[in-house]
Amino acid sequence: MTRVSVLIPTFRRPESFIRAARSVFAQVGVENVELVAVDNSPEGSAIATFRWLDARAPIPFRWAHEPRPGVAHARNAALRFSRGDLVAWLDDDEEAAPGWLAALIAQRRATGAQSVFGPVHAQAPDADMGRAFFERLYSRTGPRNSGPCQAFGIGNSLQPRAMFDEPEPFAASANEKGGEDDLLFSSWAEAGAQFAWAAEAVVTEHVDAKRTRLAHGLKRAFAYGQGPSETAWAEHRYASLARHMAIGAGQACVYGASALVVAAGSGSRALLLLDRAARGAGKVLWFWEQRFYGETLAQAA
Repeated sequence: MTRVSVLIPTFRRPESFIRAARSVFAQVGVENVELVAVDNSPEGSAIATFRWLDARAPIPFRWAHEPRPGVAHARNAALRFSRGDLVAWLDDDEEAAPGWLAALIAQRRATGAQSVFGPVHAQAPDADMGRAFFERLYSRTGPRNSGPCQAFGIGNSLQPRAMFDEPEPFAASANEKGGEDDLLFSSWAEAGAQFAWAAEAVVTEHVDAKRTRLAHGLKRAFAYGQGPSETAWAEHRYASLARHMAIGAGQACVYGASALVVAAGSGSRALLLLDRAARGAGKVLWFWEQRFYGETLAQAA
Protein backbone atom coordinates (compact mmCIF):
# COMPACT_ATOMS: atom_id res chain seq x y z
CA MET A 1 0.00 0.00 0.00
CA THR A 2 1.25 3.48 -0.89
CA ARG A 3 2.47 5.44 2.11
CA VAL A 4 2.00 9.21 2.24
CA SER A 5 4.18 11.56 4.29
CA VAL A 6 2.68 14.93 5.16
CA LEU A 7 5.56 17.37 5.75
CA ILE A 8 5.21 20.47 7.93
CA PRO A 9 8.29 22.65 8.48
CA THR A 10 7.64 25.02 11.38
CA PHE A 11 9.26 28.11 12.84
CA ARG A 12 8.15 29.54 16.21
CA ARG A 13 4.41 28.94 15.71
CA PRO A 14 3.52 26.27 18.30
CA GLU A 15 -0.23 26.87 18.47
CA SER A 16 -0.54 27.22 14.72
CA PHE A 17 1.51 24.08 14.17
CA ILE A 18 -0.75 22.07 16.49
CA ARG A 19 -3.78 23.23 14.51
CA ALA A 20 -2.11 22.18 11.25
CA ALA A 21 -1.10 18.80 12.68
CA ARG A 22 -4.57 18.09 14.02
CA SER A 23 -6.02 18.79 10.59
CA VAL A 24 -3.72 16.07 9.24
CA PHE A 25 -4.88 13.67 11.95
CA ALA A 26 -8.49 14.38 10.90
CA GLN A 27 -8.04 13.36 7.24
CA VAL A 28 -10.66 10.99 5.82
CA GLY A 29 -10.57 8.62 2.86
CA VAL A 30 -6.84 7.88 3.15
CA GLU A 31 -4.75 5.24 4.89
CA ASN A 32 -1.08 4.69 5.66
CA VAL A 33 -0.30 8.34 6.39
CA GLU A 34 2.55 9.67 8.50
CA LEU A 35 3.22 13.20 9.72
CA VAL A 36 6.76 14.58 9.53
CA ALA A 37 7.54 17.88 11.26
CA VAL A 38 10.78 19.87 11.29
CA ASP A 39 11.53 22.58 13.83
CA ASN A 40 13.65 25.20 12.08
CA SER A 41 14.25 27.51 15.03
CA PRO A 42 17.93 27.52 16.09
CA GLU A 43 16.96 27.01 19.73
CA GLY A 44 14.61 24.09 19.04
CA SER A 45 11.57 25.85 20.47
CA ALA A 46 9.09 23.34 19.03
CA ILE A 47 10.65 20.19 20.52
CA ALA A 48 8.44 20.26 23.62
CA THR A 49 5.39 20.73 21.41
CA PHE A 50 6.46 17.79 19.25
CA ARG A 51 6.84 15.54 22.30
CA TRP A 52 3.45 16.57 23.63
CA LEU A 53 1.82 15.88 20.28
CA ASP A 54 3.69 12.62 19.76
CA ALA A 55 1.96 11.14 22.82
CA ARG A 56 -1.44 11.96 21.32
CA ALA A 57 -0.94 11.35 17.60
CA PRO A 58 -3.33 8.79 16.04
CA ILE A 59 -0.94 8.21 13.12
CA PRO A 60 2.85 7.79 12.95
CA PHE A 61 4.49 11.11 13.83
CA ARG A 62 8.16 11.68 13.10
CA TRP A 63 9.95 14.90 13.93
CA ALA A 64 13.40 16.47 13.73
CA HIS A 65 15.28 19.64 14.56
CA GLU A 66 17.07 21.50 11.74
CA PRO A 67 18.97 24.30 13.54
CA ARG A 68 20.37 25.87 10.37
CA PRO A 69 17.95 28.71 9.68
CA GLY A 70 16.31 28.84 6.29
CA VAL A 71 13.24 27.56 4.55
CA ALA A 72 15.25 25.45 2.08
CA HIS A 73 17.15 23.74 4.91
CA ALA A 74 13.84 22.97 6.63
CA ARG A 75 12.28 21.44 3.52
CA ASN A 76 15.36 19.38 2.75
CA ALA A 77 15.39 18.05 6.31
CA ALA A 78 11.71 17.11 6.09
CA LEU A 79 12.41 15.09 2.96
CA ARG A 80 15.32 13.28 4.59
CA PHE A 81 13.11 12.12 7.45
CA SER A 82 10.12 11.14 5.31
CA ARG A 83 9.42 7.51 4.47
CA GLY A 84 6.43 7.87 2.17
CA ASP A 85 6.14 7.01 -1.49
CA LEU A 86 4.27 10.31 -1.85
CA VAL A 87 4.92 13.56 0.02
CA ALA A 88 2.36 16.28 0.70
CA TRP A 89 3.29 19.72 1.98
CA LEU A 90 1.36 21.81 4.49
CA ASP A 91 2.60 25.09 5.94
CA ASP A 92 2.51 25.57 9.71
CA ASP A 93 -0.09 28.34 9.40
CA GLU A 94 -2.43 26.23 7.25
CA GLU A 95 -5.33 23.98 8.18
CA ALA A 96 -6.41 21.21 5.81
CA ALA A 97 -10.03 20.30 5.13
CA PRO A 98 -10.86 16.67 6.05
CA GLY A 99 -10.82 15.49 2.43
CA TRP A 100 -7.72 17.45 1.45
CA LEU A 101 -5.21 14.63 1.12
CA ALA A 102 -7.66 12.26 -0.58
CA ALA A 103 -8.42 14.94 -3.19
CA LEU A 104 -4.73 15.48 -3.98
CA ILE A 105 -4.13 11.75 -4.34
CA ALA A 106 -7.23 11.25 -6.50
CA GLN A 107 -6.16 14.00 -8.89
CA ARG A 108 -2.69 12.53 -9.20
CA ARG A 109 -4.18 9.14 -10.06
CA ALA A 110 -6.53 10.72 -12.59
CA THR A 111 -3.85 12.75 -14.39
CA GLY A 112 -0.52 11.06 -13.69
CA ALA A 113 0.89 14.50 -12.89
CA GLN A 114 4.21 14.71 -11.09
CA SER A 115 2.91 17.49 -8.84
CA VAL A 116 -0.63 18.32 -7.76
CA PHE A 117 -1.64 21.62 -6.17
CA GLY A 118 -4.75 22.79 -4.34
CA PRO A 119 -6.41 26.08 -3.36
CA VAL A 120 -5.47 28.13 -0.32
CA HIS A 121 -8.14 30.31 1.27
CA ALA A 122 -6.60 32.93 3.55
CA GLN A 123 -8.32 34.35 6.62
CA ALA A 124 -6.98 37.54 8.19
CA PRO A 125 -9.44 38.48 10.96
CA ASP A 126 -6.83 40.58 12.81
CA ALA A 127 -6.20 42.94 9.89
CA ASP A 128 -6.70 46.50 11.13
CA MET A 129 -7.41 47.68 7.61
CA GLY A 130 -7.82 46.18 4.18
CA ARG A 131 -8.83 42.67 5.24
CA ALA A 132 -9.87 41.87 1.66
CA PHE A 133 -6.44 42.96 0.42
CA PHE A 134 -4.53 40.68 2.79
CA GLU A 135 -6.82 37.72 2.25
CA ARG A 136 -6.35 38.10 -1.49
CA LEU A 137 -2.58 38.45 -1.07
CA TYR A 138 -2.18 35.21 0.85
CA SER A 139 -4.84 33.19 -0.99
CA ARG A 140 -4.33 30.92 -3.99
CA THR A 141 -7.44 30.41 -6.06
CA GLY A 142 -6.16 28.71 -9.21
CA PRO A 143 -8.43 27.25 -11.89
CA ARG A 144 -12.13 26.79 -11.16
CA ASN A 145 -12.03 23.09 -12.08
CA SER A 146 -9.53 20.30 -11.50
CA GLY A 147 -7.15 19.49 -14.35
CA PRO A 148 -3.77 20.42 -15.85
CA CYS A 149 -2.19 23.65 -14.59
CA GLN A 150 1.02 25.59 -14.22
CA ALA A 151 3.17 25.18 -11.11
CA PHE A 152 2.19 26.97 -7.92
CA GLY A 153 3.90 27.29 -4.54
CA ILE A 154 4.68 24.10 -2.67
CA GLY A 155 2.34 24.70 0.27
CA ASN A 156 -0.71 22.47 -0.32
CA SER A 157 0.84 20.18 -2.91
CA LEU A 158 1.67 16.50 -3.47
CA GLN A 159 4.56 14.80 -5.29
CA PRO A 160 6.19 11.36 -5.55
CA ARG A 161 9.10 11.23 -3.12
CA ALA A 162 11.28 9.92 -5.96
CA MET A 163 11.01 13.27 -7.78
CA PHE A 164 13.30 14.79 -5.15
CA ASP A 165 16.34 12.92 -6.40
CA GLU A 166 19.05 15.38 -5.34
CA PRO A 167 20.59 15.26 -1.84
CA GLU A 168 19.52 18.89 -1.28
CA PRO A 169 16.73 19.52 -3.82
CA PHE A 170 15.80 22.93 -2.40
CA ALA A 171 18.45 25.56 -3.11
CA ALA A 172 20.06 27.07 -0.01
CA SER A 173 20.36 30.37 -1.90
CA ALA A 174 16.62 30.82 -1.31
CA ASN A 175 16.81 30.35 2.46
CA GLU A 176 16.08 33.96 3.40
CA LYS A 177 13.91 35.18 0.55
CA GLY A 178 11.88 32.08 -0.37
CA GLY A 179 11.20 30.93 -3.91
CA GLU A 180 13.03 27.63 -3.38
CA ASP A 181 9.97 25.83 -4.73
CA ASP A 182 9.79 28.04 -7.84
CA LEU A 183 13.36 27.11 -8.75
CA LEU A 184 12.71 23.41 -8.25
CA PHE A 185 9.42 23.29 -10.15
CA SER A 186 10.94 25.29 -13.00
CA SER A 187 13.64 22.64 -13.40
CA TRP A 188 10.99 19.92 -13.32
CA ALA A 189 8.96 21.68 -16.01
CA GLU A 190 12.04 21.92 -18.23
CA ALA A 191 12.48 18.17 -17.81
CA GLY A 192 8.89 17.57 -18.95
CA ALA A 193 7.05 17.21 -15.63
CA GLN A 194 3.28 17.67 -15.67
CA PHE A 195 1.35 19.66 -13.06
CA ALA A 196 -2.30 19.34 -12.06
CA TRP A 197 -4.85 21.23 -9.98
CA ALA A 198 -7.15 19.60 -7.42
CA ALA A 199 -9.95 22.10 -6.84
CA GLU A 200 -11.35 20.10 -3.92
CA ALA A 201 -8.05 19.91 -1.99
CA VAL A 202 -8.71 23.00 0.10
CA VAL A 203 -6.63 24.40 2.93
CA THR A 204 -7.20 27.52 5.02
CA GLU A 205 -4.27 29.82 5.77
CA HIS A 206 -4.55 31.70 9.06
CA VAL A 207 -2.78 35.03 8.65
CA ASP A 208 -1.51 36.51 11.91
CA ALA A 209 -1.49 40.20 12.73
CA LYS A 210 2.23 40.65 11.98
CA ARG A 211 1.64 39.76 8.35
CA THR A 212 -1.23 42.21 7.94
CA ARG A 213 0.94 45.29 8.21
CA LEU A 214 0.87 47.29 4.99
CA ALA A 215 4.66 47.43 4.62
CA HIS A 216 4.95 43.67 4.97
CA GLY A 217 2.09 43.05 2.56
CA LEU A 218 3.56 45.25 -0.14
CA LYS A 219 7.01 43.73 0.37
CA ARG A 220 5.47 40.29 -0.11
CA ALA A 221 3.63 41.44 -3.25
CA PHE A 222 6.91 42.88 -4.58
CA ALA A 223 8.60 39.51 -4.00
CA TYR A 224 5.77 37.66 -5.76
CA GLY A 225 6.27 39.94 -8.75
CA GLN A 226 9.99 39.16 -8.83
CA GLY A 227 9.35 35.45 -9.36
CA PRO A 228 8.77 35.35 -13.15
CA SER A 229 11.73 37.64 -13.87
CA GLU A 230 14.07 35.75 -11.53
CA THR A 231 13.11 32.45 -13.15
CA ALA A 232 13.65 33.85 -16.65
CA TRP A 233 17.11 35.09 -15.65
CA ALA A 234 18.06 31.77 -14.04
CA GLU A 235 17.01 29.92 -17.20
CA HIS A 236 18.82 32.38 -19.52
CA ARG A 237 15.54 33.36 -21.20
CA TYR A 238 16.54 36.97 -21.70
CA ALA A 239 13.79 37.88 -24.15
CA SER A 240 11.25 36.63 -21.64
CA LEU A 241 12.99 38.62 -18.91
CA ALA A 242 12.78 41.79 -21.00
CA ARG A 243 9.07 41.16 -21.60
CA HIS A 244 8.38 40.66 -17.89
CA MET A 245 10.26 43.85 -17.05
CA ALA A 246 8.38 45.87 -19.67
CA ILE A 247 5.02 44.58 -18.45
CA GLY A 248 6.05 45.23 -14.86
CA ALA A 249 7.04 48.81 -15.58
CA GLY A 250 3.64 49.46 -17.10
CA GLN A 251 1.85 47.83 -14.16
CA ALA A 252 3.84 49.81 -11.61
CA CYS A 253 3.05 53.11 -13.31
CA VAL A 254 -0.60 52.51 -14.15
CA TYR A 255 -1.67 50.82 -10.93
CA GLY A 256 0.45 53.10 -8.76
CA ALA A 257 -1.12 56.20 -10.28
CA SER A 258 -4.58 54.65 -10.05
CA ALA A 259 -4.07 53.90 -6.37
CA LEU A 260 -3.36 57.56 -5.69
CA VAL A 261 -6.49 58.61 -7.56
CA VAL A 262 -8.89 56.27 -5.76
CA ALA A 263 -7.29 56.39 -2.30
CA ALA A 264 -9.52 59.17 -1.07
CA GLY A 265 -12.70 57.36 -2.01
CA SER A 266 -11.88 53.70 -1.39
CA GLY A 267 -9.00 52.66 0.83
CA SER A 268 -9.66 48.98 0.15
CA ARG A 269 -9.59 49.49 -3.62
CA ALA A 270 -6.40 51.54 -3.31
CA LEU A 271 -4.70 48.67 -1.46
CA LEU A 272 -5.57 46.24 -4.25
CA LEU A 273 -4.11 48.63 -6.81
CA LEU A 274 -0.98 49.11 -4.70
CA ASP A 275 -0.62 45.34 -4.59
CA ARG A 276 -0.61 45.19 -8.38
CA ALA A 277 1.80 48.12 -8.59
CA ALA A 278 4.18 46.41 -6.16
CA ARG A 279 4.07 43.19 -8.18
CA GLY A 280 4.85 45.18 -11.31
CA ALA A 281 7.78 46.89 -9.62
CA GLY A 282 9.05 43.48 -8.56
CA LYS A 283 9.18 42.35 -12.19
CA VAL A 284 11.41 45.32 -12.99
CA LEU A 285 13.60 45.20 -9.86
CA TRP A 286 13.89 41.42 -9.83
CA PHE A 287 17.55 41.63 -8.78
CA TRP A 288 16.73 43.49 -5.54
CA GLU A 289 16.91 40.64 -3.04
CA GLN A 290 14.18 40.49 -0.41
CA ARG A 291 14.60 38.89 2.99
CA PHE A 292 11.75 37.35 4.95
CA TYR A 293 13.27 34.54 6.99
CA GLY A 294 16.29 36.56 8.07
CA GLU A 295 13.97 39.42 8.94
CA THR A 296 12.11 37.18 11.38
CA LEU A 297 15.31 36.07 13.07
CA ALA A 298 16.52 39.65 13.45
CA GLN A 299 13.24 40.73 15.04
CA ALA A 300 13.42 37.86 17.52
CA ALA A 301 17.04 38.49 18.49
